[in-house]
Amino acid sequence: MNFEEKTVRKNYIFKGKILNLRCDDALLPDGRPCKREIVEHGGGASVLYVKEDRVLLVRQYRYAYGEELWEIPAGKLEAGEDPAVTAARELEEEAGLVPEKMEHLFTIYPTPGYTNEKIYIYRASGVKKGNAHLDEGEFLSSAFYPLDEVAVMIADGRIRDAKTIIAVQHILLERAGAAVAKRA
Repeated sequence: MNFEEKTVRKNYIFKGKILNLRCDDALLPDGRPCKREIVEHGGGASVLYVKEDRVLLVRQYRYAYGEELWEIPAGKLEAGEDPAVTAARELEEEAGLVPEKMEHLFTIYPTPGYTNEKIYIYRASGVKKGNAHLDEGEFLSSAFYPLDEVAVMIADGRIRDAKTIIAVQHILLERAGAAVAKRA
């Protein structure tokens, strides 16, 4: 069976700097009409940087949640921008670090029920010191934390950001796989 839903008409309710809101007329796979509320978002990119078993994290207040969150550096894609460029830019802006190489790890769909947002997750290597320069109105702190401590922060709920959890768990699984291969 084909599960595709057909868009009949895109109805924009709001167009903003960061997102657009639509309430579309659509058709279900069986042909019945339905409404679909969609948040259009240009996407974002994030970067995992681990140095000597220490993970770079930023802590910043996230207005939508009303709380401070621990996250890997991340930011919104500019129109037409390569996500690797976005991730590298955010690493320098938020932590004053410039990567030589960016390795794409994942592209995640954080909330597929109502938004088209994609978040690209990269790993930085060959990092050199640069100059931090936060965006206007951006307030955060960055620091390195031992990988084992970050794993505990995920387990006990202090880290709740999905992209950060996915990136850190990837590193933990890589290391577990390497340990198993070493024993074999």
